[in-house]
Amino acid sequence: MAGFDVTDLPDLTGRTVVVTGANSGIGRAAARALAGAGAHVVLAVRDLDKGRAAAAAMPGQTEVRQLDLASLASVRTFAAGWEGDLHLLINNAGVMAPPLTRTSEGFELQFGTNHLGHFALTNLLLDHVVDRVVTVSSSGHRFGSIDFDDLNWEHKPYRAWRAYGQSKLANLHFTAELQRRLSAAGSVVLANAAHPGYAATNLSFHTQRRWMDLASALGNRLLAQDEDGGALPMLYAAVADVPGNSYAGPGGFMEQRGAPKLVGRSNAALDAGVARRLWDVSEELTGVRFPLGSTDRS
Repeated sequence: MAGFDVTDLPDLTGRTVVVTGANSGIGRAAARALAGAGAHVVLAVRDLDKGRAAAAAMPGQTEVRQLDLASLASVRTFAAGWEGDLHLLINNAGVMAPPLTRTSEGFELQFGTNHLGHFALTNLLLDHVVDRVVTVSSSGHRFGSIDFDDLNWEHKPYRAWRAYGQSKLANLHFTAELQRRLSAAGSVVLANAAHPGYAATNLSFHTQRRWMDLASALGNRLLAQDEDGGALPMLYAAVADVPGNSYAGPGGFMEQRGAPKLVGRSNAALDAGVARRLWDVSEELTGVRFPLGSTDRS
């Protein structure tokens, strides 16, 4: 799929897709493209009014359901209301570098939303998933590390960007361990990851640091690709003929823009032992466990 773009999407008629955070940015662009290819797309969003406004501008069959990934109660409610097959789950919603904030359960907001919320959502829906799970990470995973002694920044001084890097590294560990478990259980479902490169979205504009928000706005104007371009890697990860645990990103300048391809990840993201430990800890924190068969670690 060299030069992959939305025209390379197959006919998705009869398939059902969930995209989290689909009311804006690359989530909105991905939802629009998938709906245009014939899928029934569920926009899973925190703000229903914004979700409905986004859906109204999309072609095809769309539906808006409420989901707040910073609340495990909301995640459980969303999953409990699901019926029937789910062909594709795209874990896209996320927050980036806010001041120290906590979720409803007291988790650091980025770790709680970007990782734990999607961890719980995926496992609660997994009995329904029949094709793929795509989780959106970031090139920022390269400056992340998993601090098992203080995952939720309760003891050390808070560093917003380090917390973001940890959450995005966790996305890749989650994808790797999910694929391992799916394979061990004999499932045909694939778990893949993607990153958008430098995409012009509003994700950057919630730091509450004026100079940083202004710098992001300038970078978006001068350097970034648009949200449609930023969505292409997740669409590639969703439909391309690639193996499980693939990681897609832009193929152009420093993986920041251009047509998608399979890309590398940091050495830290390749540590299977950390991925397994993080999974166990995530199960303990969320109370949600892998629902399918064997998880043999041999």
